[in-house]
Amino acid sequence: MIDLIPTHPPAHLDVPEPLSRLVDLAYNSWWTWNRDARRLFKLVAPDLWSRYRNPVRLLQVVRRSRLLAMCEDDDYLRELDRVADLCTVRTRPSDDQRVVAYVSAEYALHESLPIYSGGLGVLSGDHLKEASDMGLPLVGVGLFYRRGYFRQLVDADGYQQHFYPDLDAMRMPLLRVKDRDGGSLRVAVDMDGRTVVLRVWVTKVGRVPLLLLDSYTTHNPPEDRYITSQLYVRGRDMRLEQEIVLGRGTVATLDALGIKPQVIHMNEGHSAFLAVEDMRRCGASNLEDAMEHCRARHVFTTHTPVPAGNEVFKREKVRPYLEQTASDMGVATDELLDLGKAGDNHEDFNLTALALRLSRAANGVSKLHASVSREMWPDFQISAITNGIHVPTWLGREMSKVLRADETTSPAELAQRARELPDGVLWAAHVAQKHRLMRFARVRNLRQAARHGRSPAEMRHLENLLNPAALTLGFARRFAAYKRADLLFHDIGRLERLLCDNERPVQLLIAGKAHPADRAGQEIIRRIHEMASNGPLHGRIVGIEDYNLAVGRLMVRGVDVWLNTPEWPREASGTSGMKAVMNGVLHASVPDGWWAEADAEGAGFTIGEQQLPDTGRDAETLMTVLENELVPRYYDRGDDGLPRAWIAMMRRSMGSFLEQFSTRRMLGDYAREMYALTPVAAI
Repeated sequence: MIDLIPTHPPAHLDVPEPLSRLVDLAYNSWWTWNRDARRLFKLVAPDLWSRYRNPVRLLQVVRRSRLLAMCEDDDYLRELDRVADLCTVRTRPSDDQRVVAYVSAEYALHESLPIYSGGLGVLSGDHLKEASDMGLPLVGVGLFYRRGYFRQLVDADGYQQHFYPDLDAMRMPLLRVKDRDGGSLRVAVDMDGRTVVLRVWVTKVGRVPLLLLDSYTTHNPPEDRYITSQLYVRGRDMRLEQEIVLGRGTVATLDALGIKPQVIHMNEGHSAFLAVEDMRRCGASNLEDAMEHCRARHVFTTHTPVPAGNEVFKREKVRPYLEQTASDMGVATDELLDLGKAGDNHEDFNLTALALRLSRAANGVSKLHASVSREMWPDFQISAITNGIHVPTWLGREMSKVLRADETTSPAELAQRARELPDGVLWAAHVAQKHRLMRFARVRNLRQAARHGRSPAEMRHLENLLNPAALTLGFARRFAAYKRADLLFHDIGRLERLLCDNERPVQLLIAGKAHPADRAGQEIIRRIHEMASNGPLHGRIVGIEDYNLAVGRLMVRGVDVWLNTPEWPREASGTSGMKAVMNGVLHASVPDGWWAEADAEGAGFTIGEQQLPDTGRDAETLMTVLENELVPRYYDRGDDGLPRAWIAMMRRSMGSFLEQFSTRRMLGDYAREMYALTPVAAI
């Protein structure tokens, strides 16, 4: 069973026996969506917890005298037992023997394990969390990136500086997986005639194990140790080897652990080579039979609505990696290469095409995206399963309190409670989360200003940065050009009049990273920084550098409006807006991705129509919606100061979308339509 993956104990932690259950909690990310578990770690050392937000690191650096003192605290020990018992019950493995292997290039579970880039990783992490809550028999597989994704600093001139921290597995919630002989499990994969050895780590996500493959081992020559080093590495040859390692390594690891999945879910094309490896190992006598065997248990989710978003490599670059596989199968190498052919293109090897050909079912991540994908891939059946978000992870503290929510409360019940919230209660919860975001933004900007050499007088002004009473727009995501972070800045004079109205002030809080190879995205960051740092927009536009999960959680909980302005129809789904609406934040979006299927009447703001992008027209529409709909509605106040009409929209948004765009609904769809499993209630 997948729950019996053997691991080496964390011998590098020296924790007194009465606190041993704290170690068990530290290595299971269930604590990331359980407030009582987080409180246990905070009580150990509040200052260290505030600094690291990482229970493993906390237990390494806290003074032993403090741990010994806590062993004498009977109240703490009783609470530890209560929470640990709760964790045991709520993460008890499923009795279902039908295992689903879920394979993704990145997973965003928490900022303490930074092996994610953006939306794909967040979706993957939420998928595992909800599978745990629902008791689905699932095991995740990915790569352990020793350098993770880059950290971002913005210098005094607005240029993005990116650096990659070296991640130490001993400081993270990772355990080494044992092999059958009690040593550390290592699996070997063939790479163009040479062997690459992968060490295997595991982290528990509730009742779901996540296996992470790592090429950084002395069993490899130095050049091969760096294959899994960096997420979305720029070099195409290294990216190809990463994705072959992910695919072949997944099959080898599951086999070594005796895990025989009935379904293998390829989340995006990065893992598509695993299907070819599965064909090689199946023992079929011809290619057609091998493909039928493969299709019977593989499913595929595509996340990109444009051809350029697919992973494509030159056919001749891929050839050497498939020659031995073709020989083992008794087929010509060109026959395998043809499985990655897209249309009439004979020069490229397309991983999306490969995954589609070798899967029995495929889906897009919204209804609109599925429709666009069917036009891109007319020879394949592509259904729609709209993305969702893991509500316990993204629902803010105050909003959880007024909804009486814990990690077991169903989204349907939360939606009903939201519909019944009194205006004053709902608004007070929102305002409290807004204040928390603004306190964080001030501290982050103060540190940035100090690094830039600002004077104490200049930094004193940051104490009043952001006005909690002002309408606050939020924009946070990857700074790819098609997401149009700069659409709001098309007419600077008009934007100045909107933001600088003293009677009805508006402010913009913005965050996000551009890929180190994306010069256009980095230029957008620089121009926005320049406008925010000088002239009339200074203080009206506030940037937050080093965007990550922690920043994202605060922003989706604390702004008033979440802006989404991509080029239609290039946003496959988008989940940041889903996180915002769960917290009563109103969505203002072009009708793309999930918003195209949301019943937004009276529950949000739609910008324009479903039509191909035109920057001038779309910028005009955006400003008109802001000026004529959002600002008047927000500042329409009664004698009690409450924006009653605005609050009514918040309530309708939460009541309409909490269940519809949750991972509870999403995993139910996957279980029925893709996995052939019967969903169970959360435990």
